[in-house]
Amino acid sequence: MTETTRSLHGRCTAQAMLPSPFGPLLWARTASGIAGMWFDAQKWFPTAFDAPERPGDPLIQEAATQLDDYFGGRRRVFDLPLDLHGTPFQKAVWAALLRIEPGRTCTYGDIAVAVGSPQGVRAVGMAVGRNPVGIIVPCHRVIGRDGTLTGYAGGLDRKQALLRLEGVLHPQQESLL
Repeated sequence: MTETTRSLHGRCTAQAMLPSPFGPLLWARTASGIAGMWFDAQKWFPTAFDAPERPGDPLIQEAATQLDDYFGGRRRVFDLPLDLHGTPFQKAVWAALLRIEPGRTCTYGDIAVAVGSPQGVRAVGMAVGRNPVGIIVPCHRVIGRDGTLTGYAGGLDRKQALLRLEGVLHPQQESLL
């Protein structure tokens, strides 16, 4: 169990497992906003929350609709309240991820500089990997210094598909997988 999921237990007000083009997603929310969205069986997938299963929850439904619009090419930016739980460093990294514009990428080193820890590239990589709201907090837009598609808790095939969807996957990146 990660710090994120440990912190969410007892705070979630609803959860739901909903379909997506990339496989089932577990959504979790608190009274303040979306706190988690994980691909089924992804790395760092949380243990069960003691929150009611509510697939019709209005915020979860709105989030799922916005994600469907993203997958359909009708949305590039999400407008959802988020309630991200993690360490102060993780939250700083996730805030930096939210500043990566759609259709752009940056490196782990860029994020390390942005959060004031230029020597902390490995720590940034760990924080990126534990992002509890993938896609909406766009960790898929972070690539290796040499342009490789390194790490993605949801799987490199999904990262590749998301970057292709956003029009930023270059042919040399596809050949590196």
